[in-house]
Amino acid sequence: MTQRYYVVREDMLPEAIMKTIQVKEMLGRGEAATVHEAVERVGLSRSAFYKYKDGVYALHELERERIVTISMDLEHRSGVLSKVLSLVAGLEGNVLTMNQSIPLQGYANVVISVDISQVTGDLSSLIEVIRSQQGVRKASVIGQG
Repeated sequence: MTQRYYVVREDMLPEAIMKTIQVKEMLGRGEAATVHEAVERVGLSRSAFYKYKDGVYALHELERERIVTISMDLEHRSGVLSKVLSLVAGLEGNVLTMNQSIPLQGYANVVISVDISQVTGDLSSLIEVIRSQQGVRKASVIGQG
């Protein structure tokens, strides 16, 4: 399933989302030493903060966060991984890390972290291009930061 993102005006967001953003900003600026301290100061429960923290970002954060982690299930045959890596490089993506599992039932899981700051186009287009490669069974973004 492809993740979709929306831009929503601040006054439309529920209070818990806004407070989560406030906590993240406080922690980022060093105004609070711990999550516990920050959530108490803004009046948010720790459980609500942890529920939303990985899914809500200020727009300026997303613009500079250009490292994505992509999980792929690839056929276990010669050249499939090499073609995917060449494709990413050809689109000006820079592979920072890579981890591959032992192939099971003809497929191996490969997780790569990619700096996409120089990639032309958007992230969903990159994922679709990877998915369209022969030997790629699945490709999805599992992290962005």
